Amino acid sequence: MSKPTADLVTLDAARHKGAGGERPIAPIERPADAHERIAGAVREILLALGEDPQREGLLDTPQRVARMYLDVLGGLHEDPRDHLHTQFVADHHEGAVIVRDIGFHSMCEHHLLPFFGRAHVAYLPDGGRLTGLSKLARTVNVLARRPQLQERLTDQIAAAITDVLDPKAVMVMVEAEHMCMAMRGIRSVGSRTVTTVARGVWQRDVAARAEILSLLKG
Repeated sequence: MSKPTADLVTLDAARHKGAGGERPIAPIERPADAHERIAGAVREILLALGEDPQREGLLDTPQRVARMYLDVLGGLHEDPRDHLHTQFVADHHEGAVIVRDIGFHSMCEHHLLPFFGRAHVAYLPDGGRLTGLSKLARTVNVLARRPQLQERLTDQIAAAITDVLDPKAVMVMVEAEHMCMAMRGIRSVGSRTVTTVARGVWQRDVAARAEILSLLKG
């Protein structure tokens, strides 16, 4: 059986800002009883399916799932901008800074199924304000570890960088495969969704945007 050809769908995240409802970049408070409530909810799901939560294979499943959710969705309780406050200005670099192939895993908020892929991030420093390359990856990771939409994730990465570094320009491209398409519904295995957003100079200047987009694509 031949490998399915990727179905490439390109969306401009800037046009989809707030799709499905606005979500703040700032963290929210984790309830003190979060683990117990999630475990109880998982047990109810198993019962609703006709399963026996007391049988050997499922006995510890509610607790395991609770730990898993608090881990993979833990970005809700972190501020992704915190990492970007580590900055360097001594070198006064003025050219574009590009970090490609930042791997991430997230959870689609519509079905709570994973989507995963890579983010490519570029910014044009202003006043020599730079951040560590790993800090960009950490910012992506925090925002991905939330119930998300890919369009929102793309936009929030750009917004976090803009908020803290105030660069002349930012561009973000995210490529991901969605399990809500592969495991259910259309069951389109191998399809990829691509979202982009540009801000500042790269939003206004078509030629400059095309040049930086080509570098992000590699």
